[in-house]
Amino acid sequence: MALKGVDHVVVRVSDLGAAIASYNKIIGFEPDLQHSDDLSADQAFYHFADGTFLELVSPTADDSPLAGPLSKRGEGIHTVAFTVDDQQATATELDAKGVRTIGGAFVHPSEANGVLVQLSER
Repeated sequence: MALKGVDHVVVRVSDLGAAIASYNKIIGFEPDLQHSDDLSADQAFYHFADGTFLELVSPTADDSPLAGPLSKRGEGIHTVAFTVDDQQATATELDAKGVRTIGGAFVHPSEANGVLVQLSER
């Protein structure tokens, strides 16, 4: 198993507009905006030249899977995604080490200080 680097980072925010204004000052360009019906969330993506990206995400409904973590843990890093060659093989190896995984693509936040770790094939 080899984590090859960071693929992307997702930051939970309560006010997407305010977060975009802050990050635009830091990053220096506008994000791509979209809405996810699956997540019941609005998203802002800052894509970088090396293929990595930063995603700001804000739930739009109380039943969003992001609403619970936002109310429990507040704003902050929600997901760190690491690039791997083989997502399933990496998850299997982590399972064998006793690391709690979710669906072969994620490491449970309880294993990583409240941060969801994603295994991302690129």
